[in-house]
Amino acid sequence: MKPPTCSSLNRASKHHYRRMLRFLGAFWIWMSWNMPIPSSGQDLMTSWEIQTIAGDGQPGYRGDGGPATQARIQNPYGLAVGPDGDLHFCDMDNHVIRRIDKHGHMHTVAGCGVAGYRGDGGPALEAQLWQPYEICFDTEGDLYLVEMPNHVVRKIDQSSQVIQTIAGTGQAGLGGDGGLANQAMLSRPHSIALDPWGNLVICDIGNHRVRRVGRLNQKIETLSGNGQKVDTIDQSPLYRSPLKGPRALAFDREGNAWLALREGNAIWKMDLHRGRLHHMAGTGEKGFTGHNGPARQAKLSAPKGISLDPKGNVWFADTESHSIRMIEATTHTMRCIAGNGQRGDGPDGESTACQLARPHGIFAAKDGSVYIGDSENHRIRRLTPLPDREVKAP
Repeated sequence: MKPPTCSSLNRASKHHYRRMLRFLGAFWIWMSWNMPIPSSGQDLMTSWEIQTIAGDGQPGYRGDGGPATQARIQNPYGLAVGPDGDLHFCDMDNHVIRRIDKHGHMHTVAGCGVAGYRGDGGPALEAQLWQPYEICFDTEGDLYLVEMPNHVVRKIDQSSQVIQTIAGTGQAGLGGDGGLANQAMLSRPHSIALDPWGNLVICDIGNHRVRRVGRLNQKIETLSGNGQKVDTIDQSPLYRSPLKGPRALAFDREGNAWLALREGNAIWKMDLHRGRLHHMAGTGEKGFTGHNGPARQAKLSAPKGISLDPKGNVWFADTESHSIRMIEATTHTMRCIAGNGQRGDGPDGESTACQLARPHGIFAAKDGSVYIGDSENHRIRRLTPLPDREVKAP
């Protein structure tokens, strides 16, 4: 047997060195998300005020042209502030998209109020929608909406107000990857978002996949998920791993997608640059615990809406715990911002004393406000940080 050469020893040393770097990197990620970052002296959190800005609490469809607080809405879901600064939202069970202007008045901007799938190529206000779930805007001001029972995503041109299907055929199924999105099949799509490059990303929940439509070629592809409804493994490959109920997504400034898994009771980050899935919050077990501790050790309860604020904090509607929760960007700490885990309706005022009823929609605006679709209270609420009123976390 020949003794090892210097070159073979160098190769072996380099191999072990690389393995050690990979181990230390993975260990650092685990430590950063499981150990709270120490603060200087005491753990302070911002106090928030909550206010109803639309809906009188009774389900219905009335009030266009008048004060939004006196209007009737029915099961509001996704929300977004448009390029005009007005708040738009999905009035889901009225099958319309509505807008609250800067004067606090209510307007319908899409849908005739009759459930269906008609109107492509014509005025958005004359089209039939069926339970629009989420909306978003592109840089041109065009509005995108997803209709889960119709299995489609549609787009409203900002200048002409013409509506058109851009993804899905209206039939539930799986197919069409590599081809035009409007010739592909989706199954119960729930959430949509535009990445920093203008590509449309869809939570195709019936297929347990996240799919992407190219901005330039309008072709669709599977971005993540293999169709299996089983637990995801941390650090697993983005393109071949299962997703357990991909329900809502939003992008951060770096182009990573933050994904809420309803059945998985967890928040994950889709690292599109490295092609990996990172576990960020939730143990996977359903519950309402872990506040003011490491986000990965908290129990969540079917999160269904997600949004990131300008500071990188991750907000989500924890629907079945009737609460709004937030992952702090700097400390990786789980906070409960609104609701107390019990179903109810208000009151307005201090946010954690305000009970909610299965909230679905959430949108963190650039001005620091956070808007909530308090779905089964038939209200839109707004969270506003209170200046100079930081309180010590319990």
